[in-house]
Amino acid sequence: MTISLDGPGVSIDDVVAVARHDEPVELTPAAVARMTAAREIVERRAEGAPTYGVSTGFGALATVTIPAERRAALQAALVRSHAAGLGAPVEREVVRAMMFLRVRTLALGFSGSRPLVAGALLALLNNGITPVVPEHGSLGASGDLAPLAHAALTLLGEGEVDRDGVRLRAGDALAGAGLAPITLAEKEGLALTNGTDGILGMLCLACFDAAALLTEADIVASLTVEGLLATDRPFAADLQALRPHPGQAASASNLRRVLADSPIVASHRTGDRRVQDAYSIRCTPQVHGAARDTLTFAHDVAERELAAAIDNPMVLPDGRIESCGNFHGAPLGYAADFLAIALADLGAIAERRIDRLLDATRSQGLAPFLAADPGVDSGLMIGHYTAAAMSAENKRLAVPASVDSLPTSAMQEDHVSMAWGAVRKLRTVIANARRILAVEYVAAARAIDLRAPLRPAPATSEAISVLREVVLGPGPDRFLSPELRAAEDLLISGALARGVESVTGPLA
Repeated sequence: MTISLDGPGVSIDDVVAVARHDEPVELTPAAVARMTAAREIVERRAEGAPTYGVSTGFGALATVTIPAERRAALQAALVRSHAAGLGAPVEREVVRAMMFLRVRTLALGFSGSRPLVAGALLALLNNGITPVVPEHGSLGASGDLAPLAHAALTLLGEGEVDRDGVRLRAGDALAGAGLAPITLAEKEGLALTNGTDGILGMLCLACFDAAALLTEADIVASLTVEGLLATDRPFAADLQALRPHPGQAASASNLRRVLADSPIVASHRTGDRRVQDAYSIRCTPQVHGAARDTLTFAHDVAERELAAAIDNPMVLPDGRIESCGNFHGAPLGYAADFLAIALADLGAIAERRIDRLLDATRSQGLAPFLAADPGVDSGLMIGHYTAAAMSAENKRLAVPASVDSLPTSAMQEDHVSMAWGAVRKLRTVIANARRILAVEYVAAARAIDLRAPLRPAPATSEAISVLREVVLGPGPDRFLSPELRAAEDLLISGALARGVESVTGPLA
């Protein structure tokens, strides 16, 4: 599949397809026409009064007028000086998403760069050339200046790239792909670096991952309901309708469908002396549902940004070239911080369910730590420690990044968003929450196996069958880490959800 990039109409699924699955991208004729028209405006203005980014310096140096013969050097100098990041390289998928989204803005025709520049970025994507972009450098102020500059540097044949897992000099990689460096003209250095594309790319990937994670969380929690001999009655549709939050309704519906026709749940509908289950069970739809509603907010923010023109200055169809603040990352930073808070709590309630499964005083007759021979065997005791450690880290990462600001550029950029930091930590929160759920998945499946001859629901039985293809059932202690990683892989790949949905039909 080739994605035809017109500028408008880019979706989160498009970002994932390019970033993770290397789908090729091409510009539409309409996008080329818009860029060409905007470029003509820039070239006319280059001969007139000083215009920011066209014939002046940048940031606090905006008052310095640059003579015509030095303007190409100005753009190259901008890219070289702004490629000042440090730290480990960010993930390949993030760099690819960032480049794709920068071309998206250029294709809207408000940046004033030649179609040649957008085409050069697409050539990197389509030839599997990924610039090496250090993790640290973006404040989410004029967007992702340093990360985007590292990507732009590759177009000049400078810096480093990865291709097929091999680190190369950019010039060598371009030559190997039959490509040549380009020379930037007026405004094009700014057009390549003034955007929220790294932040937005990571938020899009996070929204995609979080949607899958929330479905998996409902499935895994359903296994725990059975493993703890808990009841499904609080998830009833009429009870849930009394508090009409859409995410809560969706989560409760998932729980009901996964637990449908469960002999384990039916086995104690009458005669159970317990009046109600603990909050970590009974309030699952409320917590999971609130996370769903938070994701909806973040998803909406990402979609609006996918329709936005992010640059400075903006080249308008009436011939004006105007400075603006559209590059400020606050909307994305707030959304990322909010989603990190919600998913940190999703991991926290899962950790509490794990603890309850392993505590013989609260697990309704299960062996301590689900061990085969308690004392000799420790069972899943330390698996819980791992989940608790990640839950604790997520609580630290839930502290908002977007409330911070450090003034830079001689006080010209005196309020910055820190949105890059917000989405970086969001990615870690999602990975940690998924691993916590993997521990719960292993523990809950073992608990259900130990309830035999009671049988689980058809859907949860399928969930256990998926796990048992890679993780053995109850037994003496064995090397646990690979089993937890295998369960995590089932969540990453979507195998758990696919298996369960083969029984239930599509879940929310």
